[in-house]
Amino acid sequence: MDINSKKIFKTLNPNKVWIPILIGLSIVFYLFYSDPDVNRDTLALIIDAKIGSILVAVAVLLARDLGYIYRIRTLTNKDLDWTSSIYVIILWEFASAVTPSVVGGTAVAVFILLKEGIKFGRSLAYVMLTAVLDNMFFVIGAPIVMFFSQGTIFPETQAFELQIGGSLKLLFWVSYTLIVVYTSVMAFALLFRPRAFKWILLKITTIKWLRRWRHDANIQGDEMILASAQLKGKATSYWGKIIGATIFIWCARYIMLNSLITSFTELSFQNHLLIFSRQVVMWIVMLISPTPGSSGTAEFFFIQFFNQFLGDYTFITNILWRLMSYYPYLILGALFLPRWVRRVFFKKKQPS
Repeated sequence: MDINSKKIFKTLNPNKVWIPILIGLSIVFYLFYSDPDVNRDTLALIIDAKIGSILVAVAVLLARDLGYIYRIRTLTNKDLDWTSSIYVIILWEFASAVTPSVVGGTAVAVFILLKEGIKFGRSLAYVMLTAVLDNMFFVIGAPIVMFFSQGTIFPETQAFELQIGGSLKLLFWVSYTLIVVYTSVMAFALLFRPRAFKWILLKITTIKWLRRWRHDANIQGDEMILASAQLKGKATSYWGKIIGATIFIWCARYIMLNSLITSFTELSFQNHLLIFSRQVVMWIVMLISPTPGSSGTAEFFFIQFFNQFLGDYTFITNILWRLMSYYPYLILGALFLPRWVRRVFFKKKQPS
């Protein structure tokens, strides 16, 4: 991974925040404009929302962010103070919001940690480990929720087949398989055999039409070895804390939507479990989205997965969900980025 400062600043440029917003809103407006059920009366349904459930959703969202902050501070063995941890998480979320889900903000996150005083090898290790942990949540969680959903996890809808021209189940299994393969390789390389990973990369790039990437493969292999070395000898309590934080973070993310949905309709315990389960499946599908922050993709799949629970309230709940889970990080990123740049690049030198 080549941490190129110019490319990183281009990604983080707050002046270009409007680009993913415009892309997302364009897709969203197209989807809803073509829906005959969306009108002024539909938008007015927001007044039916239960304030208590909205406040619970906001509280859960804040708890999730605190979970992120706690996890990154724990990952770095508290080398980051709380202020630095807040900056890292907000800018990391901002980078993820302005890049496609399939790309993510990995390189940006490494760069941010590097500028916060964490050495390159450790920064790389921490970012790669969070990716492995997050993906493991899906890899392990998906079969569990599918078992408890008793065959109802995939919505009965023809909209996906008509608009995309394929099967929702097929897309899920393709995405899930890719995540399993990627996560297995990453976990094997990062936690067990980094040198074997490098050897495999170099062997693969001996193939004639892959030789052009041999130099990059060598660099990737060296970086994996460096990152792996940073995680050796960690205590059991260390792993327990970061795994527990990961589970908390993703559960909080999903409970937020459950709270939003209950602000418009009553749900049984079984329906709560089904909505939670469907979010796991939906996020797996969204991980291969080519749009910044899954803009448009998230809104489309929301309708497919949750329309049966919300009915006429689907549109307004969809908007509230994205306003709470996506767009705030664009705004916070634009506000925090200039301050962070001044903080890490223009520190006043202490007199000697």
